[in-house]
Amino acid sequence: MTIQDLLLGERQALIRARLDLSGRVIAAELAQELGVSEDTIRRDLREMAASGLCQRVYGGALRISQSPTSMNERMGIAGESKAALARAAAGLIPAGSTVFLDASSTNLALAKVLPSGGGLTVATNAPAIAAALVERDIATIQLGGMIDPKVGGAIGAKAMRDAEAFRPDILVLGVCGIDLEAGVTASSFEDAEFKRFLASRSRSVLVAITNDKLSAAAPYSVVPLSRVAHAVIEADADETEAAALAAAGIDILRAV
Repeated sequence: MTIQDLLLGERQALIRARLDLSGRVIAAELAQELGVSEDTIRRDLREMAASGLCQRVYGGALRISQSPTSMNERMGIAGESKAALARAAAGLIPAGSTVFLDASSTNLALAKVLPSGGGLTVATNAPAIAAALVERDIATIQLGGMIDPKVGGAIGAKAMRDAEAFRPDILVLGVCGIDLEAGVTASSFEDAEFKRFLASRSRSVLVAITNDKLSAAAPYSVVPLSRVAHAVIEADADETEAAALAAAGIDILRAV
C-alpha cells in the first residue's frame, strides 16, 4: 500500500504523528503528500479538532498544548529547564522595576532567583510565588480571591479587582501555548481573561517558554505575538520556531 492509499484512520494517525513531531501541519502540503484533496485534509482536521486532537488555524492545524492538571504536577516537570529559563529571564528585569509574576511553574522558578537587593516590587496571583518572593526579602503584593488549583493562582473577580491597582513595568506571563498565528494561549477561559487584563495594563510583556509550548495552542486566546516584547527559550529550542517568534518582532534570548 502506498502513502496515497491510506484510509481515514491511518491518515489521521499520520497527521497526529506530524503534529507531535513539528507542532503544526499545513493542509496543502499534507494533501500533496498523501495524494488527496485539500478538502479531504480540512475535513480530517475538523474531525480531529472536534475530538480535541488539534487546534485548527488558517491553512492547517496546531498541536494542542497538554498541561498537567495542577500547579504541583507542573512544578515536578522539567525542573532543570525551567531553572535555566528563570536565570535568563531574571537578567531581563531591571533593578527597581515593578513586576507582575503570573501563576506558572516557570515563574515560580523565576521568583526563586530574582535578586533580593534589586529594589523590585513584585505582585502575583500565585501563593507559591508570593511565598518564594517573601523568602528572598523582595517587596511582595499578593492578589486575593479564590485559588484555582489547576492554575495555581487567583483568577476570579476579586483578583481582577485587585489587579486594577497595578500598572507593572514588566508582566511575566504564564504560557500554555505560543504560535505565530494563535499567539499566546491559555487552557482556562477565566485564566485567559485574567492574563489579557494584566497584559492590557503592563508596559512590557515577557514570556519564558519550555520547548513543549512552542508551536502549540491551548483553547483560549490571550494576546497576539505583537504584544510580547521578550521571549526566553530553551538552549535547544527548534531554530525554525525561534525564527518565527523573532520574525514577529519578539526579542529572543536562549537560556544556557
